Amino acid sequence: MWARIVESMLGVWLLMSPFIFRHTSDATHLWINDLAMGCTLIVLSLASYWSKTRGAHWLLLVAAVWLIGFGRLNGTPPLQPALQNNLIVGLLLGMVAIVPNEASLPPVRWRQQENSTTS
Repeated sequence: MWARIVESMLGVWLLMSPFIFRHTSDATHLWINDLAMGCTLIVLSLASYWSKTRGAHWLLLVAAVWLIGFGRLNGTPPLQPALQNNLIVGLLLGMVAIVPNEASLPPVRWRQQENSTTS
């Protein structure tokens, strides 16, 4: 579940980024995007801990594509740091979102075989 923790931390980073990159008050699209996506990342990554919604982390791939697209399409090169931040967070999120929930455990069949041999 380490990947879900990293996703939550990326969400917190997005919530803090308007203050770190000092978005101006007239850049409401940057504020809305960073705050909404930060909350989305946190909610989806934490929802993956619940057994009924353990696949919620796959929706984070959609969020990753959104962040990459938003960062790339909302500016002209050279991109401002806030948009570069969206690109980087989107790429990191895409890499981490595909990690399974039980990535640090042995495969299920191995665990089942181990349980049957010890019983």
